[in-house]
Amino acid sequence: MASEGPQAMTTIQINRAPVMTLWAAVVAERLGFARDEALTLGRAVAGMNAQAKAVRVGLRAPGEPGEKAKRAAARASETVPLLGRNVPVVKTAKGLRSVSKDGKPDSPEAVERYLADKFGDALEDARAAMKKLAAAFSRDELAASAYALYEQFRPKIPQGTRGWGAKGALDLAALAKLAPAAAKRR
Repeated sequence: MASEGPQAMTTIQINRAPVMTLWAAVVAERLGFARDEALTLGRAVAGMNAQAKAVRVGLRAPGEPGEKAKRAAARASETVPLLGRNVPVVKTAKGLRSVSKDGKPDSPEAVERYLADKFGDALEDARAAMKKLAAAFSRDELAASAYALYEQFRPKIPQGTRGWGAKGALDLAALAKLAPAAAKRR
């Protein structure tokens, strides 16, 4: 990870999955979900996108979901729309949770550990920049445009880079510039 200036990181070398996880969680929180609910929703969206990409690049055959995915969906009591995905969820004593592949409620603590591991010291800077961007939109606007926004700031993977999970540059300064443009439209 690199930073510009002693206090704020502006460029982070990271792959797209943790960025999608964090962004989807921030969006879910802005849409009214509790933080723990949002964390599991964020991981589910990133996982669904990764599965779709695996099919698109030929790492997985298209077709019926696997048996684990079928069992997980069967245990879900409802779905939550988020970033163009319908996330299977269950109600627990602690709130909504996305359903993991084994059909059990996902763990927000595990998602937070994952994000801390992937973002390192830059996690709070990235979260703050994403929260600022999300706050620049009404809830309805954000729900409709969250994925398109992600496409504008997601890490840029250098051309010719191969391999699943390749790292690219996430520019927090560029992400922050999207927020004022959104606020001016309102």
